[in-house]
Amino acid sequence: MLQPLLSAKTQFWKIAKRVTQKLAAIAALVLLGGLLSATLVRMAPGFDADERELDPSLSAESQLALRQSRAGEHDILRFYASYLRGAIHGDLGTSHALGQPVQSLLRERWPVTLRVAGIGLLLAWILASTLAFTACLWRLPAFEIFGTTVSGAFLCIPAAVLALLSVILNAPGYLAIALIVFPKIYRYSRNLFAKAYAMPHITAARARGLSETRILACHVLPIAGPQMIALAGITVSIALGAAIPVEALCGLPGIGQLAWQAALSRDLPLLVNLTVMVTLVTLLANSGADVMVYMLARGES
Repeated sequence: MLQPLLSAKTQFWKIAKRVTQKLAAIAALVLLGGLLSATLVRMAPGFDADERELDPSLSAESQLALRQSRAGEHDILRFYASYLRGAIHGDLGTSHALGQPVQSLLRERWPVTLRVAGIGLLLAWILASTLAFTACLWRLPAFEIFGTTVSGAFLCIPAAVLALLSVILNAPGYLAIALIVFPKIYRYSRNLFAKAYAMPHITAARARGLSETRILACHVLPIAGPQMIALAGITVSIALGAAIPVEALCGLPGIGQLAWQAALSRDLPLLVNLTVMVTLVTLLANSGADVMVYMLARGES
């Protein structure tokens, strides 16, 4: 009785240690990502230019005020230290281009991106996994050629082109994201299912008369499951990256459109916050998938 309790306690502390290490790595990478983003924006050509200064109706005092509003951003280390101090107290700064607090902008835009990217990601997974599983189950050359051709075609089409097609065809933005993510999932999951179904014990299970549903649940998914979980974490970052051109071209008021506007106007406070947010979400998704795979591996052992 005592031995199982000790073993469970040991497993818990190992998982807790791994989670703590992941959180520490996430914090370090998020801070580094924000600093690199601020540095790249500061070093970009035309950083000091402000289109508002071209307005002939502005007085000399107004133009001077515009220049002074960006004076604190020239020393990037001082700016980033000031940004971190404000972020600790809940102040994320103010957008130069939109003239609104960054915190309120993110609060308004984030639900749109979460809905569009989330639905697109779900559709991509349903379509790709169903197609990959069917191709491995039926093993028909025509079906294999169809899946490979369709995924290859969408893999070659740029994300911006798919976004434009969704505008022309009046299709929802999440459909464009689904078609962008779909070929990545299909090709990887197709190879995983094919490798799993080719194993000898699955051939033996079929010879004994086991149903395909039971073979999938009891034999295929335990083999392909951990790698599919890892792939799920990666596809989150792919969907977020695809949301930028899709939202910008489709006119969706989400984080992607906000990032596009911030990049065009070289809005440093907004770009730094967007980089930190996207980096944080991506790392949390990947690290969460990694921890789940680790827990599954420890549970099997």
